[in-house]
Formats: sequence, C-alpha cells, structure tokens
Amino acid sequence: MILDRAKITGVVLAGGRGRRMGGEDKGLIRFKGRSLAGYALEALDSVAAHILINANRNREAYARFGYPVVSDRTDSFDGPLAGLLSAMRAAETPYVLTVPCDSPLVTGQLLERLCRTMQETGAELCAAHDGERLHPVFLLAERRLADSLERYLASGQRKIDLWFEQHRLALADFSDHPELFANINTPEELAALENTETDDAAAMVSR
Repeated sequence: MILDRAKITGVVLAGGRGRRMGGEDKGLIRFKGRSLAGYALEALDSVAAHILINANRNREAYARFGYPVVSDRTDSFDGPLAGLLSAMRAAETPYVLTVPCDSPLVTGQLLERLCRTMQETGAELCAAHDGERLHPVFLLAERRLADSLERYLASGQRKIDLWFEQHRLALADFSDHPELFANINTPEELAALENTETDDAAAMVSR
C-alpha cells in the first residue's frame, strides 16, 4: 500500500545556478531528445495528483510544461531546501515529494518506493538511500514541517541532513538500483550518460 496520490504534491527542483554546467539551466538541457525536467515530471505524474516546478530562472520556459512554477522566497539561490520550502507554502496537500531536475533515470516505481516506506514507517520525512549514499533531494515530506524548515533556513543553515536530524526520518532502500540516481552536473557527465545504455537499468526498479 502506498499513499493516496491525491495527498501528494510533486515538485521538480530546478532552482539552481548550474555553475558546473557553465551557467546553463539544467532542467532545460536536452537529454536523449527531451528536456531533463521532463523526465522528473513524467515520474512524478504517476504518484502525485498535483505538480509544481521550482525554478528561479526561465520561468516562462518552465511554465510551458503546463504546471505552476514557484520560485524561492529569496533571490540568493539558497539550495534545495529553499525550493522545498516554497513548494510547501504553495502546496495544499499533506505531503510534498521532491525530485531533482538533473536525474533523468528517475522512475515512478522509484517514487512509489519512497511513498511506501513513508507509509510503513510513519515517518515525517522519507529520503532515498542507495546502500552507500543518501540522496536527500529524492524526498517525501509532510507539508506541516514548513514552519520548522523556515526557522532552520532563517537561522542561516542550509545543510539538508542537519535539518533531517530534527525530525523522524525514514530511508527508502535502493541498494538494488543505485544507478537510478545518476545525475548530470557537467557537460562531460551529460555526454557520458547519453552514451550509456540506461533504458534497461531504469526499467528494472521494482516495488
């Protein structure tokens, strides 16, 4: 059993500067013929009844995907937690589910596992873990934590894991499919992933 999709707002986090990508807006970069953000949106659509895009640049371009676009509440590019907070304030559902814009192997099945782990554990937050590394921006969070997050950011803190320590965190185990978290930060990584046979790997994730 997983959470009712009507209770979830999915969010594509596309609010970064893209410094290592030469300043390009990563969510709009083409990967195998599609914008990177499109992969995240497709995955979210299978588990979330409502979808937002968090973007601080090129808002009109992101709006063409057909979903509301929300920017950070500050103009200082404060990282993914700032995007999460904006989404929490804009959402009306009990849960907010974030996905980065630069991980094109994300699947709906991957996100279902996050939802199932959250449901089974009764946690306030659920993040993905590949057996070696935490992937904190693949995150399902209770929207009621927005006040806590706002206080944390107002204190000058930005590290996701330190905020996690303030709440009940569950980890969804993806040690069987760590390849799904491949992300693109540089032109070299983009070229390397495009030249990798990824379709079979992405389709293998289960439950």
